[in-house]
Amino acid sequence: MSIFSHRSWRVALLSVGLSALVGFSGETFAATKGTDGPLTPPDIVASAAAGEWVAIAPSDLLVMDLAPDTAGHARRVVIQLLPAPFAQGWIGNIRKLAAAHWWDGMSINRLQDNYVVQWGDPEGDDKAKAKPVPSGLLENSEGAYVTPRFALPAGIESAPSFGADAYAPETRIIGGWPMGLDKDHAWPLHCYGMVGVGRDNPPDTGSGAELYAVIGQAPRQLDRNIALVGRVIEGIEWLSSLPRGTGPIGFYATPGERVPILSIRNGTDVTGLPTYQALATTGPTFARYADARANRRDRFFVKPAGGVDACNVPVPIRRAP
Repeated sequence: MSIFSHRSWRVALLSVGLSALVGFSGETFAATKGTDGPLTPPDIVASAAAGEWVAIAPSDLLVMDLAPDTAGHARRVVIQLLPAPFAQGWIGNIRKLAAAHWWDGMSINRLQDNYVVQWGDPEGDDKAKAKPVPSGLLENSEGAYVTPRFALPAGIESAPSFGADAYAPETRIIGGWPMGLDKDHAWPLHCYGMVGVGRDNPPDTGSGAELYAVIGQAPRQLDRNIALVGRVIEGIEWLSSLPRGTGPIGFYATPGERVPILSIRNGTDVTGLPTYQALATTGPTFARYADARANRRDRFFVKPAGGVDACNVPVPIRRAP
């Protein structure tokens, strides 16, 4: 049973507010300023040297194909999974589920406006009807929602720090991901496009069979309360534009409202997958880009904000040229 279950309706899930999506195509970063004025954030990203783009390994991707839309368009959603040492117990389960083709024939079961879209077994709350999960899935503890700071690899913290906010003593991009930190721990943030694990009430932590993606304003109250496992880097529009659920907290009230999932596969099992690249967050271009997000100097802006939260500095991701 999930914390977002049909039966209990027990959950406060998500919402986020990036002013841009997590994933970007190369076209998104075409120069926009023309011939005069300060550089916009897209201009800065477009100026990055080729060596500042880091390839995302296919083994770090999860590929979800939904049934075509009413016009016959294919709907593919590409998810990048968090790297070690974050959430590896759940991510290991997700890879096993994908390898077993467990999600084939499942569906999108919930879409709550300004919050989340959720998928998995629509019969998961009924033990007599629920699809058995593969053997060998790990049970993870609540303590794994955070990672000890001493376990983080050296040299992966971005500049600058975004400082404290209402939810964390410090926020920063760590290894290319938005993170909250205290003196002992680090944890991923519920920003737009982030993917997490549905669960029931504690001590349940979810297996990874039921997943959600944030499609609204960042529900940061969920940080350290649910396992985050990745982010959508391409195809978020196929999730965020779906009809809103007609039942409580956005669940689809009838089977006909659900969107079928054709397949979910590990990236290594998908032929013809493009090479995706992320802008290195420890390099000079990202530092300039983050500063420009906080201090918009281009001609459209009358008054720069003078600050920015970590969820409003989406890490640029593109298909390799």
